[in-house]
Amino acid sequence: MEELVERPLPRPSSGEYASARLLEALMEVWLALDFLGRGLTRSAAGKAFQAWRAVLAALLRLELERLKAVARTEEERKWLEEKAVPRIPITRMVTLSQMLEELGYGNIAHVTMAALSLHDYQHHGPDPDMALSKYRTRGEAANAVRSLAKAVLRYVEMLKDRTAWTREEEEALQSVKEKLGAAPDKGHNPPTK
Repeated sequence: MEELVERPLPRPSSGEYASARLLEALMEVWLALDFLGRGLTRSAAGKAFQAWRAVLAALLRLELERLKAVARTEEERKWLEEKAVPRIPITRMVTLSQMLEELGYGNIAHVTMAALSLHDYQHHGPDPDMALSKYRTRGEAANAVRSLAKAVLRYVEMLKDRTAWTREEEEALQSVKEKLGAAPDKGHNPPTK
């Protein structure tokens, strides 16, 4: 699994970029679910957030031309291509999701908000006062991780036919589906080549 996670990403201009980001999303979800099974909720939250960020990267790449067409200025079009797709700035994830909603990806901003809430949880942990984290307990956060994992899977399945999907990606997808359906304490092997 380490080999799959540590591969260099193709350039964002490459046709392989979106499929590489979808594979990354699957690997991050697998790790999130593995961490949940070990009781490492904060680490699981961070991995689930990274998985969603990778989905957004793939989606932004696939929709780049349409996004540039709805961009208001030349500067915004340039920013989309040079910064948004390769970096997915955390501070602009909601804005980027709202742009995707304009293209017909309904409710994607809500999923992004859930991912950002898990990002906060990763850094602050459970917060009974909900001042720094939206989750009062580890159980609430664990449920949110599972919910975000399901959203990642839905988007991966929706986008896979638009990429250079390989057997490797399909095996990773099936492994994540198994992991998501497994009880938290069951050990499953991570997806491999």
